[in-house]
Order: sequence, then C-alpha cells, then structure tokens
Amino acid sequence: MIRSPTPPCPELIHSLPHRSIVDIMDSNSTPWSSPPAPLQAEAVTVAPTIFPRVGYSILSFLMFINTVLSVFNNSLAIAVMLKNPSLLQPINIFILSLAVSDLMIGLCGSLVVTITNYHGSFFIGHTACVFQGFAVNYFGLVSLCTLTLLAYERYNVVCKPRAGMKLTMRRSIIGLLFVWTFCLFWAVTPLLGWSSYGPEGVQTSCSLAWEERSWNNYSYLILYTLLCFIFPVGVIIYCYCKVLTSMNKLNKSVELQGGLSCRKENEHAINMVLAMIIAFFVCWLPYTALSVVVVVDPELHIPPLVATMPMYFAKTSPVYNPIIYFLSNKQFRDATLEVLSCGRYIPHASSRVSINMRSLNRRSVNTHSKVSPL
Repeated sequence: MIRSPTPPCPELIHSLPHRSIVDIMDSNSTPWSSPPAPLQAEAVTVAPTIFPRVGYSILSFLMFINTVLSVFNNSLAIAVMLKNPSLLQPINIFILSLAVSDLMIGLCGSLVVTITNYHGSFFIGHTACVFQGFAVNYFGLVSLCTLTLLAYERYNVVCKPRAGMKLTMRRSIIGLLFVWTFCLFWAVTPLLGWSSYGPEGVQTSCSLAWEERSWNNYSYLILYTLLCFIFPVGVIIYCYCKVLTSMNKLNKSVELQGGLSCRKENEHAINMVLAMIIAFFVCWLPYTALSVVVVVDPELHIPPLVATMPMYFAKTSPVYNPIIYFLSNKQFRDATLEVLSCGRYIPHASSRVSINMRSLNRRSVNTHSKVSPL
C-alpha cells in the first residue's frame, strides 16, 4: 500500500513567517505538494503591460520637451506683456488670455503626463486623474475659443474698420469672461454626470471617457463636437479668408492708383494665416475625430496608442501658439528680445509691421498709428 506524504504541520508553518505556504509546499517534490490552481495563479501573475516600457520612456521624453517649451514660451509671453503696459491693448488682451490658458495646459497636462509616463502608469490616484482631465479639457477649450474670438476681432479690425474702432478694453474683458464661463460649463458637466473623466489610451493620462459606450456620453460628445470644434473652425476659417480677401483687394486698389502695394506684408500675412489654420487643425482635429468615430461606430476597437495620441496633439498647442500669435509680431518680438537681453537690446525702427493691416485703414479718413497685430 502506497503511503501518501504527510502535509507540513501548522507549527512548522508559523515558525517560518517570512516564507509563504506556497514556498513550503514547493519544497516537496511530491505531486500532493503542488499548490491549488487559484493560489498558484495568484503567485505568478504580474500586472499586464499595455505599452512597452521603451514606449513609455519615449513618450515621457517627448512630453518633457513639450513641457519645457510650453512653460518657457508662455511664461515669457506673459512676463513681456506685464512688463510693457503699452502692449496691453484691447486686442492684445486676447493674447494674454491665450498665454495663461496655454501655460496651465503645460503645467496641468504635459508636466503630469511626463511624470506618469516615466513611471509607466497613472500612479497618483483617481482624484488626480479626474482633476487632470478637467484641467486639460477646460484650459484647452479656453485656448480654442480664445483663438476664435481673436479671429473674429481681427476680422472686424481689417474688414470693418469702423466696427474695429469700437473694440475697447471693456469689450475685450467681457468677451473673455464669456469664453471662460462657456468653457467652464463644458468642463464641469462631466463632473456632474454628463459624460465623465477617466484614464485613456496607454493609461498614463486622463481625459473625457471616449470609450464609454452610452447615450449619456454620446449626447455630450455630439454637442461638444458641434459647439466646441465645428463652430469655432467655421468662424476661424471664414474670418481669416475674409481678411486675406480684403488685403488682396486693397493691394490691387493701391496699385491702380499708382501707390506702393504691400506685397511682402501680404505674403507674410498669408503665411501667418495658413500657419494659424494648420496649427489649429493639427491640435484639435484628431481630438474631434476620435469623438466622432466613437459615436458613429460604438463597436469599433481603438488601440490604446491611437486613443492616446489626440490628447498628446492637443497638448502641443501651447508650444507654437506663442510663436505664431506673439513672437512673430515685430512689436512683441522687440519687447521679448529686450527682456531676454536684460535691456541691452535696442529695437531698430522699421516701417514694416507683422500683419499690421495699417494700410487697410486707409479706407477711412482717419489713419491710426496703433499696431493691430493679426
């Protein structure tokens, strides 16, 4: 008769506190000593890897560069404008608001994502995840709507000079208050149950719960897309197309009258407008396309990396927004060089201004000396 092996006694188990039951049973080579299936699976299971470790490292490095450039560019823009009160014209208040919102995107979005990608997971908790999703959504919408408001006011200045003369500091502040309040509504509603915030893609950043398949979420995404992307895109494209059309008509009129046209300024303006529109689409088109795809085909499986990329594109906007809307203007650029050189830089007088549209105001009898940067 074959005698079955004797299991380890309880006294022996308790005398070895640093060894698990599985370790003691593994010390026997008999068939009985193998642990039960659930316990064995628990002992060898490791956390699943959504993305390769090298992939997290690459994302962390890229977002680190993005964070440094975002914080530096926008902090510089804010410092220059506050140091030079003459730059705080009504239309330039929009640039200041844009720099503030972009700076917050860099601090609340890019910086956090840099750390979490370095760690390989969103390790700072659910509350921090919800806060990051809210902050990036809110300040991203503020930047987007500020660009829309800026395009509309530039359209008034260029195409409707008399209407542009009515732009005052009070009107600018009221417009910005409306933008920040409007965006706050769309950022807060997910906290109140209309859609939600949660981890996305490779689980190192948080945003709107795109993957949630419910009509509650679909209704939010549909209105969000229409009012927070398609409408601003339509306004921006319409306004800048009208601006370019007005510039071309004015140059032809000046040439017919034997005057000097501003072809170089016109070409510079075209390049600037194209840069604005392309940058806008690079930032926000992937973000919107994802929400549309989720609504149109709820059963579609989206790979983690593909689901993550739209928010990463949106986080790049704080890098080149200051370059396009601030540093490309000669008046701002001279003030920036003066700050960076600690006052040693002396601006050179020049008749050329970056998309000044000064010549456009010749339509009116009164000529304005103020710079109205496009």
